Amino acid sequence: MKKNTSALTRTLPVTLQTKVFKGLVEEIRRLIQSARQTAASTVNTLQVLTNFEIGRRIVEHEQQGAERAEYGKELLKELSARLTVEFGKGFSERNLEYMRKFFLLWRERLPEISQKPSAKSPHPFTLSWSHYVLLLTVKNRDERAFYEIESAQSGWSVPELKRQLASGLYERLALSRNKKQVRLLAEKGHTVTQPSDMLKDPYVLEFLGLEEKAAYTESDLEAAIIGKLQRFLLELGKGFLFEARQKRFTFDEDHYFVDLVFYNRLLRCYVLVDLKLDKLTHQDLGQMQMYVNYYDRFVKTAGENPTIGILLCKRKKSAIIELTLPKNANIFASQYQLYLPSKEDLKKRLMEWGEEIEDES
Repeated sequence: MKKNTSALTRTLPVTLQTKVFKGLVEEIRRLIQSARQTAASTVNTLQVLTNFEIGRRIVEHEQQGAERAEYGKELLKELSARLTVEFGKGFSERNLEYMRKFFLLWRERLPEISQKPSAKSPHPFTLSWSHYVLLLTVKNRDERAFYEIESAQSGWSVPELKRQLASGLYERLALSRNKKQVRLLAEKGHTVTQPSDMLKDPYVLEFLGLEEKAAYTESDLEAAIIGKLQRFLLELGKGFLFEARQKRFTFDEDHYFVDLVFYNRLLRCYVLVDLKLDKLTHQDLGQMQMYVNYYDRFVKTAGENPTIGILLCKRKKSAIIELTLPKNANIFASQYQLYLPSKEDLKKRLMEWGEEIEDES
């Protein structure tokens, strides 16, 4: 009996589709995506390195010319015109000034960069040119270094870097640290090795969409946070994982509820967050102490570190905290606000904080 080979052939693609073909497609898809990402990264790296070198040559040429004020302006104008004719967009006077400034700001700490840029050669640039253009607006060297490190380590997009700059992340972290720790922000970025490292003052929650003057309840605030959980985790900082909302536990037949429960994988401990709309009271602190004690005694395992409690409040009074809690308590209070802070106010607070430290030393 003659076999129907055409029918057998028609069934073969179906078998491949269900068992082999899907895996093959997925493998090739990952390969193409990886190649495109690598290509994009290579292009970005070459662009940044090339722009750095263009900036170098502009500065070196200026040093051989007349006074910088007039000669430099004419130089950029003429250079822009000629490069734009030959290479198209990307060489406006403003962009050339960015390249010049980029070289001047980064050259002191990057003496090892080769005169011939190559994506394969060792280099310190890990961000896109758009990131560096934004970083050029940061005048303070330590602050600029901090945002560069954090952008690279946390994979911030340009819009996210803009948001972190606008929210004064550097100043907010600095206000929660001593002078030595502030210096480390510029050298290593935001490192988390102890409970106090995670704190910010204030926490900025403008992304929740709640109006500062509108009437809202703690439940409204909690619901808004859950609705924007990814952005709230980013605001909390590094290593946070969300576990529960209104986590209930029962003790002596009474039920208690923790507003938000997180786990920090860097500190290897639970982090309990309670939300307070008004000023902080000693009753709030006592309640959080009970929550922390419960988690330490009945929830955390032997290999985990002590539980941390954070009270997010509209207003806090340091005197109440100092009188209510022992010095070694793992409980912290930070204010939150529903609008982006004034950078000027944060810098002023940071300067005042520095003067206080000097007086105490």
